[in-house]
Order: sequence, then structure tokens, then C-alpha cells
Amino acid sequence: MKLSERKKKILQIVVDDYIETAVPVSSKNITDKYLKDVSSATVRSELSALEELGYLTQLHTSSGRVPSPEAYKLYVSELMVKDKLSAKELGYIKKIFTERSGNIEYIVKDAVKIISELTDYTTIGVPATGSDEQIEMIKLIRVKKNTALVIIVTQSRLYKDNYIELPEGMDEASINGASDFLTKIFGGKTLIEVTETAGDTLLQFEEYKEIFYKVIDALKAYVSQGDNVLLEGEDKILRHPEYTDIDRIKGFMSMVLSNEKMISILHDDGRDININVKIGSDQNPDGLPDGCSLVTATYSVHGHKLGTYGVIGPSRMDYQKVVAVLENVGRILENILSHEE
Repeated sequence: MKLSERKKKILQIVVDDYIETAVPVSSKNITDKYLKDVSSATVRSELSALEELGYLTQLHTSSGRVPSPEAYKLYVSELMVKDKLSAKELGYIKKIFTERSGNIEYIVKDAVKIISELTDYTTIGVPATGSDEQIEMIKLIRVKKNTALVIIVTQSRLYKDNYIELPEGMDEASINGASDFLTKIFGGKTLIEVTETAGDTLLQFEEYKEIFYKVIDALKAYVSQGDNVLLEGEDKILRHPEYTDIDRIKGFMSMVLSNEKMISILHDDGRDININVKIGSDQNPDGLPDGCSLVTATYSVHGHKLGTYGVIGPSRMDYQKVVAVLENVGRILENILSHEE
């Protein structure tokens, strides 16, 4: 059933007021604060109709109404007035990202902290592994007599966490030669392509075969390391009245502290800065607890995925603020990284 404009207005008022106060909304509250030119009887009638349609629920017969999961979904998709961040908030985002602009790994991690701080909700993120990015350079740098650091530069990131053992007596010229040759044969290929075809490619290169296989092992470690879930502000859920019950707190913590659960619900559909809202209910296929919501965004630069980020909290979430933060963080991040390339 299509809602009349008055029903939509009243539903928007109920959701906005409940998000702000966490108190069930009565017809008297609506007429006193928002619709002074509409009679209380008319508002009561509209509230009853919205309840019959499944958009509102009444905890007690004498109490006001609270939004249902369906009400929140309609609110986010049609009724919500988009929020704008202040100049101070926008400046804060730009400042943090600009300071880290030379290191994509730090920027990706900082995004989680920024989102949590500006929304005041628990924030999670799964950075992309970058296995589909093309290799631009592979460099070996000796750090000890028989140990070298493997540096792999792709289109948007720098990998430098793996060390390999060098063959006994390998001199600097041989190390540089191995680096140049690795770049020559693997440049332009993705990490995943290299790990899948490297064996056949290297059989013909006897001179550097031993060190090359060790580098391939390092590449495989990057590809197979799995999704790394970032978490910030998990204790912020305790600030909301919905989470005073110890069992609900345990359920929430069990969810956000499980990498497997977070990865399963933090999927994206591949579009840049796509805002996706999931609202938990009794019949919920996404694995969110009843009364819990997740708002996610996927960030990419020039088609290369950086990661997917989500704000998680009670269904009575400030969606206006959350969506505004996610959208602006994505735009500023994309703008800064685009100018870096």
C-alpha cells in the first residue's frame, strides 16, 4: 500500500523523534512539537493505520509507538533528510588523510577511526587485499647478510612485510639483477596471476630460480592472508539504552569480535561509495541480531577497491549522520588518492 503524504510525514516524525530520544512517540508529542495544526485525533488515527501496516509497534497499550524494521528501511530509502557535515568535521577528515597520503595502508586503517569518531558508533572495516592489482615493481633490499626485504609496488599500494633468505654469498649486483628481472617478467601482471603461473614461468630461469621461488612464496602469503577485519569503538554500543541488558551486550560483542561473522555481513556489490543499509529483525538473512543495524560503504579509487566499511549499532541509529560521514569520507579519500596518482 502506498502511503499518503501525511502518513509519510508522521512516520518521519516518529522515526526522527525516537532516534533522538529513545522514548516511544505519542500522538500528543507529535501535535505539541511538530504538527500543531493537526488534531490529536487525526494523528492517533494515522498512527493506528501505520501500526496496522507494520511500520510502527506499541510496546504497551498505554505507551507511544516505536518504529519497526520496515519503518527504518522506508525512512532511509525515502523519508530521511540528508545531513551535512560541518566545516570542522570536513577539515578533520581532510587533515588526517592528507597527513597520511603517502601511505595507503595507514589511510585505509585511519578511515575506520575517523568514521567511528565522527559517528560515535562502533565501526568495522575490511581492507581489500589488492590481489587483483597489477604489479609495477618488485625490489629486494638486503637488511642482513643473508636476508632481504621484499618490496612489491602495485597500482595503489606498497607491500613490505615479507623477508626472504638470500643464497649464500649473493652480492649486491646479483640482488639488483634479480629485482630487475622479477619486475620485467611480472610487471603488469596481478598478484593472483603471478602466484598461479609463476611455476611454469620460472622453470626456464636457472640463475635466479632459488630466490624467485622464495619471492613467489612471499607473494602467495599476501594473496592468501585473508581478510583483515579492523574494529574501532566496540565499547560505544554501551552508551545506548537498548544495550543495558547483559545478554544483548554479549551477543553484540560476540558478533563484532568474530572476523568470520563480520566478513559475512560486510559484503559489497562492487560499486564505488555505495551506501547499503541492513536492519536486523526476527527474520533476518544477513546474520545481524534483532534490533541492530549496519550501514556500509565500499571505497575505490580508479576502479581499484580499497575496502568496505560499516557502522554498526542499534536500529535507532542516527542514519542521517552515519550516511553523511560515510559518503564524505569516501569522497575525500578518493579525491586525495586520485591526486596522488
